[in-house]
Amino acid sequence: MQREITIRGEMIRLGQLLKLAGIVDSGAEIKGFLTSQAVLVNGDREMRRGRQLHHGDVVQVGDEEVRVS
Repeated sequence: MQREITIRGEMIRLGQLLKLAGIVDSGAEIKGFLTSQAVLVNGDREMRRGRQLHHGDVVQVGDEEVRVS
């Protein structure tokens, strides 16, 4: 299931998006989460919490997909 997360600016960092989408509870969890879970950005594995995401990018964690809009 894909859902959309609307951002105010031009970009959002991956760690911020994961928190905003409710995939992780806090920023402290993100680094460990990225090493233990397959997080895909536009189909490619991503392990950098600071990865910049822009409108149209799709983040997939397991069965959950989040599209930046």
